Amino acid sequence: MENLQFRKAIADDLPFIWEILRQAISRRKDDGSNQWQDGYPNPTVIKNDIAKGCGFVLVDGKMIAGYTAILINDEPEYANLEGEWLSNDDFVVFHRVAISKEHLGKGLAKKMFLHIENFAKQNSINSVKADTNFDNPAMLALFEKLGYHYCGQVYFRGSPRKAYEKILQP
Repeated sequence: MENLQFRKAIADDLPFIWEILRQAISRRKDDGSNQWQDGYPNPTVIKNDIAKGCGFVLVDGKMIAGYTAILINDEPEYANLEGEWLSNDDFVVFHRVAISKEHLGKGLAKKMFLHIENFAKQNSINSVKADTNFDNPAMLALFEKLGYHYCGQVYFRGSPRKAYEKILQP
């Protein structure tokens, strides 16, 4: 775990990323969640993330341990928030956070959040926004633990999601 690296995903990473997401989709189903049970995400989504330069991997040594997509000011659904954001400035948004089954329980999702926040700071952005399903207790707990504030509800593919924002100290 000393060799953690956070970097942009490349095309060669796609099969490894997809396997991590497949594992996460299966875990969500086993947990009784409807999150990610509708064909999303899928390899095409990941391929598009990589092509747009917004796919990122967390690498432990030579093994891809986690995946997320990070975008700047690019989530149209956030304009339809039922609630109120903490800020209306530029923001970083992240989606599709997943950790490989071999790396669960090692605090890597938290480390990924910190890398995302660092990405925002490097881009002179002080707001990070994200959302998750109402029935994703691990992610909801992580938002709370890391100081994200619940701002309201957004909808993706007809499903309500809890939306969060964190204002970073410059």
